[in-house]
Amino acid sequence: MKLPRLNRQLILETPVRVSDGAGGYAQSWTVLGVLWAQVLPRTGREAAAGPVAVSRVSYRIIVRGAPEGHPERPAAEQRFRDGARVFRITAVAEHDPEGRYLTCFADEEVAT
Repeated sequence: MKLPRLNRQLILETPVRVSDGAGGYAQSWTVLGVLWAQVLPRTGREAAAGPVAVSRVSYRIIVRGAPEGHPERPAAEQRFRDGARVFRITAVAEHDPEGRYLTCFADEEVAT
């Protein structure tokens, strides 16, 4: 098996609900850590999101493995940030039988 080339630094963030003071909440993001990753594009498509066209690209993002429950282990509903780019994590799987690496399936959406 060829080892992944972890050559990009990504910030792992998790959603946090913050009370808006009127009985509802606003969503905020908290940084969990910085991970080195290999980012591989998969597929892309254009979709309509209301009156705006949105370009959606799927990625396979490989990071070092971390045990279940560890704060730096990515999970679905979290996201990676690379500057202004945001990759929403949809699923996470073991990349190899030993669990040395994890494959995160993520989507990036950009208004066109």
